[in-house]
Amino acid sequence: MIENLIRFCSLWMLCGAENEASSARRQVMPARETEAIILKTFPLGEADRLVSFFGRDSGRLRGVAAGARRIKNRYGSTLEVLSHVQLRYVERETRDLVRIQECELLESFHEAQSNYSLSTGLAMISEIVERTLPEQEVAEPMFRLLLLAAREVERRGSWELPLAYFAFWAVKLGGYLPPLERCAVCGNAFGDEPGFHFGQAAGLSCARCGKPGMRPLGKRGRELARYFLASRLDEIELPEEIRKALAELRETTLDWIEHHLERRLQTREFLETP
Repeated sequence: MIENLIRFCSLWMLCGAENEASSARRQVMPARETEAIILKTFPLGEADRLVSFFGRDSGRLRGVAAGARRIKNRYGSTLEVLSHVQLRYVERETRDLVRIQECELLESFHEAQSNYSLSTGLAMISEIVERTLPEQEVAEPMFRLLLLAAREVERRGSWELPLAYFAFWAVKLGGYLPPLERCAVCGNAFGDEPGFHFGQAAGLSCARCGKPGMRPLGKRGRELARYFLASRLDEIELPEEIRKALAELRETTLDWIEHHLERRLQTREFLETP
């Protein structure tokens, strides 16, 4: 009888300890605050939104903005794509989604967000970040690059240069920028000749090693890439005659991003070249 009582008490204490541990795991963590850029939002239920955001101090996270779909809500226009915000959120240790408590607008790109062509360029930039960055990985250089690109789309009233610059530096920061002056297959220098690329290859090929359907990146496009390496986007002004080279460089880097991701960028087909 006494042995059974001791066994019962032991089991009861063990279950209590497990319940306390489980309760501690479910405990809400302290609220955190970060400067952030909104990447994307999705409807969630009847009244909420699922928000993907890129925090300067938190990296890329996903969270629930409760009541954000209601006509009267506390978020206003802060959840527009690439809005620059100060965001306060809480997280649970055992949950992937954080809960967004407050979102204060620091900088709006209203003109770009309300223009179809410009908003498509912003969405392309947003998708690159969403697809290439792991969750919760702090990446200060990418945060500054993203904010700079959004500002320049708004200021210039065009996404062509900002997107090309952003895509090139996304490849560079990601660590998969291939050599630009030599064939990735045979190693021969291109000289004044173009290199060729497509989405199933990680580098440039010469005319001899290229395959049908590959697109060119000419000498001026490669020179533009070196110029990007040495210049800030907000200091660059390009003449009209460089527009073809800019488009070639943009398409090349987007191909490399898709090859790295092993999937298509969904927004790419909606880009409208002015």
